[in-house]
Amino acid sequence: MSEVARPTLSDALTERMLELIRTGGHRPGDRLPSTRELSQRFAVTTPTLREALRRLEATGAIELRHGSGIYVGAAIERLVLPNPNMREIHAAQLLELLDARILIEPPLAALAAEHAGSEELAALRQTLDEAARHLRGEDAELHDANMTFHRATARMAGNSVLHEVVDSLLTVHGPEQREILQIFDDRRRDHEEHLEILAAIEARDAARAEQRMRAHLADVKTVIEHRMQPPE
Repeated sequence: MSEVARPTLSDALTERMLELIRTGGHRPGDRLPSTRELSQRFAVTTPTLREALRRLEATGAIELRHGSGIYVGAAIERLVLPNPNMREIHAAQLLELLDARILIEPPLAALAAEHAGSEELAALRQTLDEAARHLRGEDAELHDANMTFHRATARMAGNSVLHEVVDSLLTVHGPEQREILQIFDDRRRDHEEHLEILAAIEARDAARAEQRMRAHLADVKTVIEHRMQPPE
Protein backbone atom coordinates (compact mmCIF):
# COMPACT_ATOMS: atom_id res chain seq x y z
CA MET A 1 0.00 0.00 0.00
CA SER A 2 1.34 3.43 -0.90
CA GLU A 3 2.13 6.03 1.71
CA VAL A 4 -0.66 8.50 2.40
CA ALA A 5 0.22 12.04 1.31
CA ARG A 6 1.39 14.05 4.29
CA PRO A 7 -0.61 17.24 4.93
CA THR A 8 1.46 20.39 5.02
CA LEU A 9 1.67 22.68 8.03
CA SER A 10 -0.56 25.13 6.16
CA ASP A 11 -3.17 22.38 5.62
CA ALA A 12 -3.18 21.54 9.32
CA LEU A 13 -3.33 25.21 10.28
CA THR A 14 -6.29 25.79 7.98
CA GLU A 15 -8.17 22.99 9.74
CA ARG A 16 -7.25 24.39 13.16
CA MET A 17 -8.54 27.81 12.16
CA LEU A 18 -11.86 26.29 11.11
CA GLU A 19 -11.97 24.40 14.40
CA LEU A 20 -11.35 27.64 16.29
CA ILE A 21 -14.28 29.26 14.51
CA ARG A 22 -16.50 26.22 15.01
CA THR A 23 -15.82 25.62 18.70
CA GLY A 24 -15.83 29.34 19.51
CA GLY A 25 -19.36 29.72 18.20
CA HIS A 26 -18.30 32.53 15.87
CA ARG A 27 -20.78 33.86 13.34
CA PRO A 28 -20.32 35.73 10.05
CA GLY A 29 -19.02 39.22 10.80
CA ASP A 30 -17.43 38.31 14.14
CA ARG A 31 -13.90 39.57 14.62
CA LEU A 32 -11.17 36.97 15.18
CA PRO A 33 -7.87 37.37 17.08
CA SER A 34 -5.10 39.33 15.39
CA THR A 35 -2.44 37.76 13.18
CA ARG A 36 0.08 38.10 15.99
CA GLU A 37 -2.23 36.45 18.52
CA LEU A 38 -3.02 33.59 16.14
CA SER A 39 0.68 33.04 15.36
CA GLN A 40 1.39 32.75 19.07
CA ARG A 41 -1.64 30.57 19.73
CA PHE A 42 -0.72 28.04 17.03
CA ALA A 43 3.06 28.42 17.46
CA VAL A 44 3.68 29.14 13.78
CA THR A 45 5.48 31.87 11.86
CA THR A 46 3.56 34.79 10.41
CA PRO A 47 4.16 33.75 6.74
CA THR A 48 2.77 30.27 7.43
CA LEU A 49 -0.27 31.75 9.12
CA ARG A 50 -0.84 34.18 6.26
CA GLU A 51 -0.80 31.33 3.74
CA ALA A 52 -3.55 29.57 5.70
CA LEU A 53 -5.50 32.83 6.01
CA ARG A 54 -5.31 33.40 2.24
CA ARG A 55 -6.69 29.91 1.66
CA LEU A 56 -9.56 30.54 4.04
CA GLU A 57 -10.26 33.92 2.47
CA ALA A 58 -10.41 32.29 -0.98
CA THR A 59 -13.15 29.95 0.25
CA GLY A 60 -15.10 32.76 1.91
CA ALA A 61 -14.54 31.35 5.41
CA ILE A 62 -12.88 34.57 6.59
CA GLU A 63 -12.54 38.15 5.43
CA LEU A 64 -9.29 40.08 5.73
CA ARG A 65 -10.00 43.78 6.17
CA HIS A 66 -6.95 45.96 5.68
CA GLY A 67 -6.27 48.03 8.78
CA SER A 68 -9.16 46.45 10.64
CA GLY A 69 -8.50 42.77 11.21
CA ILE A 70 -9.71 39.25 10.48
CA TYR A 71 -13.44 38.55 10.40
CA VAL A 72 -15.57 35.45 9.96
CA GLY A 73 -16.82 35.31 6.36
CA ALA A 74 -20.34 34.80 5.07
CA ALA A 75 -19.52 31.33 3.69
CA ILE A 76 -18.42 29.89 7.03
CA GLU A 77 -21.72 28.14 7.78
CA ARG A 78 -21.59 25.91 4.71
CA LEU A 79 -17.94 25.07 5.47
CA VAL A 80 -18.18 24.06 9.13
CA LEU A 81 -21.69 22.64 9.59
CA PRO A 82 -21.93 18.83 9.32
CA ASN A 83 -23.64 17.62 6.16
CA PRO A 84 -25.03 14.08 5.74
CA ASN A 85 -24.32 14.27 2.01
CA MET A 86 -20.67 15.30 2.47
CA ARG A 87 -19.27 12.34 0.51
CA GLU A 88 -21.35 13.20 -2.56
CA ILE A 89 -20.63 16.92 -2.21
CA HIS A 90 -16.91 16.31 -1.79
CA ALA A 91 -16.80 14.03 -4.82
CA ALA A 92 -18.58 16.71 -6.85
CA GLN A 93 -15.99 19.29 -5.77
CA LEU A 94 -13.11 17.10 -6.94
CA LEU A 95 -14.78 16.56 -10.30
CA GLU A 96 -15.56 20.27 -10.70
CA LEU A 97 -11.92 21.09 -10.01
CA LEU A 98 -10.88 18.68 -12.77
CA ASP A 99 -13.53 20.10 -15.11
CA ALA A 100 -12.07 23.57 -14.58
CA ARG A 101 -8.57 22.33 -15.31
CA ILE A 102 -9.76 20.51 -18.46
CA LEU A 103 -11.14 23.81 -19.77
CA ILE A 104 -8.06 25.90 -18.95
CA GLU A 105 -4.90 23.82 -19.20
CA PRO A 106 -5.02 22.10 -22.63
CA PRO A 107 -4.97 25.36 -24.64
CA LEU A 108 -2.12 26.56 -22.45
CA ALA A 109 -0.14 23.42 -23.26
CA ALA A 110 -0.59 24.24 -26.96
CA LEU A 111 0.69 27.78 -26.38
CA ALA A 112 3.61 26.39 -24.39
CA ALA A 113 4.60 24.29 -27.40
CA GLU A 114 4.69 27.46 -29.48
CA HIS A 115 6.40 29.82 -27.03
CA ALA A 116 8.60 27.85 -24.61
CA GLY A 117 12.30 28.64 -24.61
CA SER A 118 15.05 26.04 -24.48
CA GLU A 119 15.90 26.81 -20.86
CA GLU A 120 12.26 26.50 -19.85
CA LEU A 121 12.00 23.14 -21.59
CA ALA A 122 15.14 21.91 -19.85
CA ALA A 123 13.71 22.98 -16.48
CA LEU A 124 10.42 21.23 -17.28
CA ARG A 125 12.26 17.99 -18.03
CA GLN A 126 14.21 18.33 -14.79
CA THR A 127 10.90 18.67 -12.96
CA LEU A 128 9.71 15.36 -14.37
CA ASP A 129 13.08 13.77 -13.60
CA GLU A 130 12.48 14.86 -10.01
CA ALA A 131 8.98 13.38 -10.08
CA ALA A 132 10.39 10.08 -11.35
CA ARG A 133 12.47 9.77 -8.19
CA HIS A 134 9.34 9.78 -6.03
CA LEU A 135 7.07 7.20 -7.68
CA ARG A 136 7.35 4.62 -4.91
CA GLY A 137 5.32 6.16 -2.11
CA GLU A 138 6.92 9.57 -1.55
CA ASP A 139 3.65 11.27 -2.37
CA ALA A 140 4.32 14.66 -0.79
CA GLU A 141 7.40 15.14 -2.99
CA LEU A 142 5.66 13.65 -6.02
CA HIS A 143 2.71 15.99 -5.59
CA ASP A 144 5.01 19.01 -5.42
CA ALA A 145 6.83 17.98 -8.61
CA ASN A 146 3.57 17.26 -10.46
CA MET A 147 2.09 20.63 -9.53
CA THR A 148 5.34 22.35 -10.51
CA PHE A 149 5.02 20.68 -13.92
CA HIS A 150 1.49 21.97 -14.46
CA ARG A 151 2.32 25.45 -13.19
CA ALA A 152 5.42 25.66 -15.39
CA THR A 153 3.47 24.51 -18.46
CA ALA A 154 0.92 27.25 -17.85
CA ARG A 155 3.67 29.83 -17.34
CA MET A 156 5.37 28.88 -20.62
CA ALA A 157 2.17 29.69 -22.50
CA GLY A 158 3.15 33.33 -22.17
CA ASN A 159 -0.11 34.66 -20.71
CA SER A 160 0.55 35.92 -17.19
CA VAL A 161 -3.15 36.21 -16.31
CA LEU A 162 -3.95 32.61 -17.24
CA HIS A 163 -0.79 31.42 -15.50
CA GLU A 164 -2.01 33.20 -12.38
CA VAL A 165 -5.40 31.52 -12.73
CA VAL A 166 -3.82 28.05 -12.87
CA ASP A 167 -1.39 28.86 -10.06
CA SER A 168 -4.22 30.12 -7.83
CA LEU A 169 -6.42 27.14 -8.70
CA LEU A 170 -3.73 24.64 -7.74
CA THR A 171 -2.77 26.57 -4.60
CA VAL A 172 -6.27 27.08 -3.21
CA HIS A 173 -7.21 23.48 -3.99
CA GLY A 174 -3.91 21.93 -2.89
CA PRO A 175 -5.56 19.51 -0.43
CA GLU A 176 -7.99 18.35 -3.12
CA GLN A 177 -5.11 17.80 -5.54
CA ARG A 178 -3.30 15.63 -3.00
CA GLU A 179 -6.47 13.63 -2.50
CA ILE A 180 -6.86 13.18 -6.27
CA LEU A 181 -3.34 11.71 -6.35
CA GLN A 182 -4.34 9.21 -3.66
CA ILE A 183 -7.61 8.20 -5.32
CA PHE A 184 -6.09 7.93 -8.81
CA ASP A 185 -3.39 5.71 -7.28
CA ASP A 186 -1.42 4.99 -10.46
CA ARG A 187 1.63 7.18 -10.12
CA ARG A 188 3.58 5.64 -13.00
CA ARG A 189 0.69 6.02 -15.45
CA ASP A 190 0.25 9.63 -14.34
CA HIS A 191 3.97 10.24 -14.82
CA GLU A 192 4.01 8.66 -18.28
CA GLU A 193 1.16 10.94 -19.36
CA HIS A 194 3.16 13.93 -18.15
CA LEU A 195 6.11 12.71 -20.24
CA GLU A 196 3.85 12.51 -23.31
CA ILE A 197 2.76 16.11 -22.77
CA LEU A 198 6.39 17.19 -22.42
CA ALA A 199 7.38 15.32 -25.60
CA ALA A 200 4.69 17.15 -27.58
CA ILE A 201 5.79 20.52 -26.18
CA GLU A 202 9.44 19.76 -26.96
CA ALA A 203 8.44 18.78 -30.52
CA ARG A 204 6.63 22.14 -30.90
CA ASP A 205 3.48 20.17 -31.75
CA ALA A 206 0.81 22.48 -30.35
CA ALA A 207 -2.16 20.32 -31.41
CA ARG A 208 -0.71 17.19 -29.84
CA ALA A 209 0.31 19.04 -26.65
CA GLU A 210 -3.26 20.26 -26.24
CA GLN A 211 -4.68 16.80 -27.01
CA ARG A 212 -2.35 15.02 -24.57
CA MET A 213 -3.06 17.48 -21.75
CA ARG A 214 -6.80 17.14 -22.28
CA ALA A 215 -6.59 13.34 -22.45
CA HIS A 216 -4.46 13.28 -19.29
CA LEU A 217 -6.87 15.37 -17.22
CA ALA A 218 -9.92 13.56 -18.63
CA ASP A 219 -8.30 10.23 -17.75
CA VAL A 220 -7.79 11.36 -14.17
CA LYS A 221 -11.40 12.58 -13.98
CA THR A 222 -12.77 9.27 -15.30
CA VAL A 223 -10.87 7.30 -12.67
CA ILE A 224 -11.88 9.65 -9.84
CA GLU A 225 -15.50 9.60 -10.95
CA HIS A 226 -15.55 5.80 -10.95
CA ARG A 227 -13.79 5.36 -7.60
CA MET A 228 -15.83 8.02 -5.79
CA GLN A 229 -19.14 6.38 -6.63
CA PRO A 230 -20.92 5.19 -3.47
CA PRO A 231 -21.08 1.39 -3.13
CA GLU A 232 -24.28 -0.20 -4.33
